[in-house]
Amino acid sequence: MNHIRDPMLTSDYHVQLLSKVFLSEEDAKQAMVYSYKHSFSGFSAMLDSTQASALAKRKEVISVFKSKTLHLHTTRSWDFLGLTLGHMATPTPSNNNITNNNNMAYIYGDDVVVGIIDSGIWPESRSFREDGGMKPIPWSWKGRCCKGEMFEPEKACNRKLIGARYYLEGFERRYGPLNRSGNPEYRSARDFLGHGTHTASTAVGSVVDEAISFMGSLGKGIARGGAPRARLAVYKACWGKDYESICNEADVIAAFDDALYDGVHVISASIGVTPPLRPFFNSSTAIGSFHAAQLGVSVVFSAGNDGSDPGLVTNVAPWSISVAASSIDRMFSTSIILPDTNLSFLGESFITSPIKAKLADAYPYFFNSICRASNRRNVSKTAEGKVIICFSTAGQVNVEEAEEAARNASALALIFVEPTVKLTLVDTIPTLHLNIQQGTLLRNFLVSSRKPPLVHIEASKTIIGKSPAPTVAFFSSRGPSSLAPDILKPDISAPGVNILAAWPENTPPTVDPSDKRRNVKWNFLSGTSMSCPHVSAIVALLKSAHPHWSPAAIRSALVTTAYNTDKYSVHHPILDSASMKPSDPFDVGAGHVDPLKAFDPGLVYDMETTDYILFLCHIGYTQQQIEAMLILAPCPHPDVTTTCAASSTNLISNMNYPSITVTDLRSPRTLKRRVRNVGHNRNAVYLIWRIVKPLGVEVVIRPRVLVFSWFRQEITYYVTLYPIHNSPPATGRRCDFGDIVWSDGFHHVRSPLVVCVNNHHNHNATAQQQPRNNFLFLQRK
Repeated sequence: MNHIRDPMLTSDYHVQLLSKVFLSEEDAKQAMVYSYKHSFSGFSAMLDSTQASALAKRKEVISVFKSKTLHLHTTRSWDFLGLTLGHMATPTPSNNNITNNNNMAYIYGDDVVVGIIDSGIWPESRSFREDGGMKPIPWSWKGRCCKGEMFEPEKACNRKLIGARYYLEGFERRYGPLNRSGNPEYRSARDFLGHGTHTASTAVGSVVDEAISFMGSLGKGIARGGAPRARLAVYKACWGKDYESICNEADVIAAFDDALYDGVHVISASIGVTPPLRPFFNSSTAIGSFHAAQLGVSVVFSAGNDGSDPGLVTNVAPWSISVAASSIDRMFSTSIILPDTNLSFLGESFITSPIKAKLADAYPYFFNSICRASNRRNVSKTAEGKVIICFSTAGQVNVEEAEEAARNASALALIFVEPTVKLTLVDTIPTLHLNIQQGTLLRNFLVSSRKPPLVHIEASKTIIGKSPAPTVAFFSSRGPSSLAPDILKPDISAPGVNILAAWPENTPPTVDPSDKRRNVKWNFLSGTSMSCPHVSAIVALLKSAHPHWSPAAIRSALVTTAYNTDKYSVHHPILDSASMKPSDPFDVGAGHVDPLKAFDPGLVYDMETTDYILFLCHIGYTQQQIEAMLILAPCPHPDVTTTCAASSTNLISNMNYPSITVTDLRSPRTLKRRVRNVGHNRNAVYLIWRIVKPLGVEVVIRPRVLVFSWFRQEITYYVTLYPIHNSPPATGRRCDFGDIVWSDGFHHVRSPLVVCVNNHHNHNATAQQQPRNNFLFLQRK
C-alpha cells in the first residue's frame, strides 16, 4: 500500500479494496463497518469466509481476522501509594530535576490528556467537575464531545471532561440493534455499566473535598484521582448486554484510531480477552497500542482476571504496559459474637447495619450442603430471618452462587467460608467472609448446639495499616506470556482490590438484575481493571513532569523503581493471596508501583520503533508487512530501519526491556542492555550494588562500573548467564528469579531477572509464528 496520509483518500482506497470481493462498490460500502484512517490504515467489514479468504490472498493485505469480543476486566489507594494531598498541594513547574524526598510538591498532571477506552462516563459525578483553577483546553486538542441520548455536550463536557465519543457499529453488526427492553443502556457516551466511570475517576478524578463513602459508612475519605488536574477524554466502546460487558474489537480499534488523532497523551484500557492469545497483529489492542507507541503515546492495559494459574496474563505486547492487581492496607473488619458464650469470630464484609438472627447450616436447605440455587432441597422450606453458613469447599461454590442461593432461600444474611478471605465484590445480600479455620469452629459449634444459636453480626469497620500489604490478588492473571515468554508480563502491580471510586447514580452497585439499589454515587470494585487506571494516572504525572520521555522510558521508570516487599516490613516479600506464599515476577512483574521514586529513576532503559521492528522480525513478520504497519507514522526518524537482515541472531530477550527474561537457557548466553542517565547529576558513577542470582545460574556483568558525563549519557552493558545445574528431567525446565541493581549511592535501579534452565538439548526449535496483519476485517461468524 502506498503512503496515503489524507483520511478521505485512505477511506476511498479501503472501499476500492473491499470492492474486489463484492459485485459493486455500493455493496462494499454497505458492508463496511469502520474505516480506520487517522492514525493507522485498516477497516472492518461484514464478510463471509470466501470473501475474507480472497482478501487475505492480496499482496496489499497483511492480516484478515475475525473481530472478537473483549471484556472489561479512591479514598485510600493514593495515600497507600504515597501520593498524599500534602504532596499534591503545590504544583511544580515541569523539569527534569525532580528529586525524591518527603517534602516534594507534585504537579497534578496539568494539560496531560488521558483517554479512557471503556463503558462511557457519568458526567454529573463530582469527580468530573471542572476545577476552578483549570486553564482553557489545550489548543492542540482535536477531539469532540458527541451528542447522544441523555448526553448534551454543552452540559456534559467542560475543561475537565474535554472529549466523549461512542462506538456502536461493531456491536450492532454483531448482536443486532441495542435492545432497550429491560436494558437501560444509553446510545451515547453516558455510562450504564459503571465500569468506565469508576476507572476514569480512579485515574483523573477531581478532588472531592466532601467526605465520601460507600453506603454512608465504609471507606470514608476524600476522593481523588491520581492525576486530578489531567484532562479526560472518554471513548465508549463497551456496552451492556444482559448485564454483561461487550467490547467489540471493531469498536475498540475505532476508539484507538480516534484517540490518537484527537491528541491524547495516555490511553488507559481495562479490557482484554482470555487466552489463548492471538498473534500480536491479529488483536485490536496490540494494533492500537503499537501505533500509539510510534506516536509517543503510552498505553496501559489490565493484565486480566483469570486467576493464579501460570501463563494466563493478557495484553502482553512489549510496546505497552500490563498491570497486575494487588491489595492495599485497608480491610473491612466485621465481628460475629455469640451471646452467652465466649465465642467470637472476625471476618470481613461490606455490612453497614448490625444483624441479629439465628444461625442455620446449609444442609436443611441444600442437597449435600452445596449452596447453589439449583440445589434447593425443598422450595417451600425457607430460611427467612436466619443467617446461613455456606462453605466454598462444598462443591467448589463461589460467593456469587452462594449469595443467589441464600437470597432465593429468603435468608437474612450469609456467612461464606473460604480457605482465605476474598472480599472483592459488593454483595447482593449481607455477606460475611470467614476463613476456613474460623468457619470450621463456627459450624462445629452450630452442629453441637441443641438449638440454633443466636448470632450478632456487627457493622463493618474500616481498618487501615493492620494487614499485610500489598498482596497479589488471587484473581490477577499470572505470567509467563504465552505469546512472547522472554518479555516479562505483567510489567508491574498496582492497587486493584476494593477500590472505591465514582459510580453512575442510576446503576445498582452490582450487576445482579435483582439489585434494586440506586443513588449509589461511590462503589467498590476489584480487578486488574482497577489497577490499570492507577498506573495510567502515574504515567500522566510522569508525562507532565517529563514531557520528552518516550513511552518506553516511562515504563522503565515504573519498572526499575518498583518494590517487591511488604510496605510495612521490607524484610518480607509481597505475598500471593492465592497461596499465602511469596510472590514472584510472574505474579507481579517488577513489583508494586512506587510513584514517588518513578519521578526520579536515575537510569532508564529506552526503546525506539527500531527495537520493536527487530522484535517483529524475530517472531516472523516480513519487511513488507512491517513497512505497511509504519506507513502512517508521521515523519519516521531517518535511523529507523525496517530491514530484518540484522535480526537473525537478535533474541527477544536481547530487547532493551527493563526486565531480563530468558525462558530457555541451555548454554551460556550474553545479553545486551543500554541505560540512559536522566538524573539531576549528569556526571554520575553507577556501580553494581547487588546481584541476586537465580538458583543454578551464574551471572556475570561487564562492565561493573558505568561512568556518565555531559558527553556520555547512554552506556551499554552486557549480562552473561551460565547454567550451572540441570533441571529435573521430568520437567525439562525450571524457572528461578533474581535481580540486578545499579546504584550511584542515591538511586537504586533494579531489573528483575527471570531465567528458566532447560535440561533437554534435543528439543526442536519452537516454530515461529507467521502472523499477517495490518488491516482489520470483521467477518460473519
